[in-house]
Amino acid sequence: MKKLKLRHWGLLLAGMFIIISAQAEIKTDEMSSDDSLAVATFAGGCFWCTESDFEKLDGVAKVISGYAGGTHMNPTYQEVSSGATKHLESVEVYYDPDKISYDKLLDAFWKMVNPTDMGGQFVDRGYQYSTAIFYHNEAQRRTAEASLKRLSASGRYDQAIVTPIREAGTFYDAEDYHQDYYKRNPVRYKFYRWNSGRDQYLAKVWGKETLHN
Repeated sequence: MKKLKLRHWGLLLAGMFIIISAQAEIKTDEMSSDDSLAVATFAGGCFWCTESDFEKLDGVAKVISGYAGGTHMNPTYQEVSSGATKHLESVEVYYDPDKISYDKLLDAFWKMVNPTDMGGQFVDRGYQYSTAIFYHNEAQRRTAEASLKRLSASGRYDQAIVTPIREAGTFYDAEDYHQDYYKRNPVRYKFYRWNSGRDQYLAKVWGKETLHN
């Protein structure tokens, strides 16, 4: 009987060890996940450029290029480029709210785009290259609306700001070759960016406040 009891306790202790080990692994997984990061979504024309600009900000952990705002499932770059899917070239920005606020992301976004252009951005023409702010919750919506109102009242632009504030829907990651394009193809990226006229326009509007000074 004593041997049976000892065997019983041994099995019980072994089971408890397995459970505790499993819980420790789960806890470790939680600690290494992105649960502490918030997400923001913006459309600002060519996603190579907006991805590059957002990744320069302290507090931004990663940026993913993709497609947002359309109705077609799993769109390809070719489909989006044709304008048929009504998606916009966009980026998802994963950021640490303890290091950078959503309001600061909005301030940076305005310095990346021409918010008065309904027909695209810089050299890239068409609806798929137009601007938008996609909010993920009511707090983001209110903050975005307040930010847009401040910019409109600032007198920085002679024309009306036409960037819409829309509820975020499904975001589709762009193809792998678009991700971190500015890092993988630095020469081609710099050539495209300069010839797009983006930085020249931003320097004219923002002067020393531009992100690239």
